Amino acid sequence: MVSKAENEANRLDEAARAGWLYYVAGNTQDEIARKLGVSRQSAQRLVSLAVSEKLIKVRLDHPIANCMELSHRLKEQFGLIACEVVPSDPDAPNSIAGIALAGAAEMERVLKSKETKIIALGTGRALRSSVEQLRRMDCPQHRVVSLLGNMMSDGSASGYNAVIRMAERVNARHFPMPLPVLARSPDELAVLHSQEPVANILDLARRADVTFVGIGDIADTAPMLVDGFVTRDDMRALMALGAVGEITSWVYDSNGRLLDGFTKRCVASAPLVVDSKRPVFGIAAGESKVTAILGALRGKLINSLITNEATAEQLLAQQSSGS
Repeated sequence: MVSKAENEANRLDEAARAGWLYYVAGNTQDEIARKLGVSRQSAQRLVSLAVSEKLIKVRLDHPIANCMELSHRLKEQFGLIACEVVPSDPDAPNSIAGIALAGAAEMERVLKSKETKIIALGTGRALRSSVEQLRRMDCPQHRVVSLLGNMMSDGSASGYNAVIRMAERVNARHFPMPLPVLARSPDELAVLHSQEPVANILDLARRADVTFVGIGDIADTAPMLVDGFVTRDDMRALMALGAVGEITSWVYDSNGRLLDGFTKRCVASAPLVVDSKRPVFGIAAGESKVTAILGALRGKLINSLITNEATAEQLLAQQSSGS
């Protein structure tokens, strides 16, 4: 008579054989069933048992494996809702092409919903590139709202506002923010925000089901400076205060704390929501953006991230070193 222990050993032997045939030899479940003399359902159960009993360790030998591992580590480290890490081009680690495609794919997942969604957009080159990659869709049920205006004090506009472009590509209602990026004073800001159309847009932004933002660095080559929204003296003053990044013109330090100063008093953008319960995707990559992305993650200004492999590795290395 066969003992219980012997039955268990035989069962694990069969599971190990099935697991080897499936994961190593590349057999189908039908082939495994034939070779082991069992039904297809039994073969399937044996393969599952090999995994559950940790008889098989699967090693994915593909470049995307490292991206998946980095994504998992970032989610664990920062408590993220979602994280997509795309492969980096070794010859162009600062390229945003890959993250633009990933950003578009995430946007399309939201846009496919039959239920009405409010989609809030920031601005920036990576975000605009993501919108450019969207396929044509018909989504009249959704509303696309801007988190900030794109006008400078002289009335000229930045080319990186993405709301109108998205609305054109997906046939959705859109709500651009009819404001300058920065008001000239807190009093002017109060007047601007009291206008009924603006108040309606701010309310939509507050109720957004999902938000996509770019992340800007604070430096002599920062988008805020290059695009003419602040002066070089303003930028250097922000740097002296410890500013490392900005999201929709809200400036923050290395721990994600919003900084006092003229930008905080006069930013006309919708307020940032710290530790939002709804997805707030930051789309950014590049060595110059690492400190800014890290600050946004630490301060929970974003809870989802789309970046590339090289940037993800630097984020984890800096977080580990405490810098």
